[in-house]
Amino acid sequence: MSKLVKVLKLESGSQRGANQSRPRALVAGGAGFLGSHLCERLLRDGYDVVALDNFHTGKRYNLNTLLHNPRFSCIEHDIVDALPSDLQCDEIYNLACPASPPHYQADPIHTFKTSVLGSLNLLELARQNKAKIFQASTSEVYGDPFVHPQPESYFGNVNTHGPRSCYDEGKRSAETLFFDYSRTYGLDIRVARIFNTYGRRMQPDDGRVVSNFIVQALRGEDLTVYGSGQQTRSFCYADDLIEGFIRLMNAPSAPAHPVNLGNPAEFTIMELATLVVDYTNARSKIVHRPLPVDDPRQRKPDISFAKANLGWEPKIGLSQGLARTVEYFDALLYGSHIARGAAAS
Repeated sequence: MSKLVKVLKLESGSQRGANQSRPRALVAGGAGFLGSHLCERLLRDGYDVVALDNFHTGKRYNLNTLLHNPRFSCIEHDIVDALPSDLQCDEIYNLACPASPPHYQADPIHTFKTSVLGSLNLLELARQNKAKIFQASTSEVYGDPFVHPQPESYFGNVNTHGPRSCYDEGKRSAETLFFDYSRTYGLDIRVARIFNTYGRRMQPDDGRVVSNFIVQALRGEDLTVYGSGQQTRSFCYADDLIEGFIRLMNAPSAPAHPVNLGNPAEFTIMELATLVVDYTNARSKIVHRPLPVDDPRQRKPDISFAKANLGWEPKIGLSQGLARTVEYFDALLYGSHIARGAAAS
């Protein structure tokens, strides 16, 4: 059963048209790392915002600064289940899926259901409301790529039955559903393939490399590098990514394919570890552990389409973004109150 965390009357479409001119956005996964930033941005842009979250990985304190805003509400609900019948919206953002390996592998069947059944439920809601709908896909659809950097036209190299497959294949299936709904029903869809992203409101235990390194360094622990550390990643700061979301959703016409959103600056994991040690003034050593199954050797987005058609590219470099993220985690781990630190902007 859905739980309304903060009450906001959900009017019918006709009532809303009569009572207000503001657009309403539904953000599935709105209490998560990226979802909470998106809710804030949409409110600043003049939307009424309804966040939908089951709080399995999203945190209530991520929404603390929003709960007193009369244009914001949050419904506790799992998108795998039938959605509330009175939901009305003009735009839908689907960010509802665990995104870090420890979280999505903890319940792989539910992860896959979230991507497939959850997407079906939101797509049907978009049909009912004649709403635009955005899908947060992932660079994991490229798997361990043979093409570098990865353009949207690359079909990927993905293991269909490994421990990461629940996420990789779930997101690939969701992309299929979105484009089939567009072709079959004329639905206005926008699909973003998100590359590694970091910033405020990441969780200390989420298992992503940036948060792992920063938390280990702040605690005076050794930094754990899997494999040789020569595998590469590209790190996009959250604020830049949210700007990409907004530009993709507001583009005058829907791209006929998914769109890469990420920072094309490429770093080895060893380079990242060294930077984190420097920014935290830590005395941590770097230790090596075996590489996880299906861990990609390289990852870098080709963002040519986003630059040419959305006028978008990241503005915040890794050095600036790491400094902000270290400050956030220092407050989160050692501040006088966790919720205050987590909600700070």
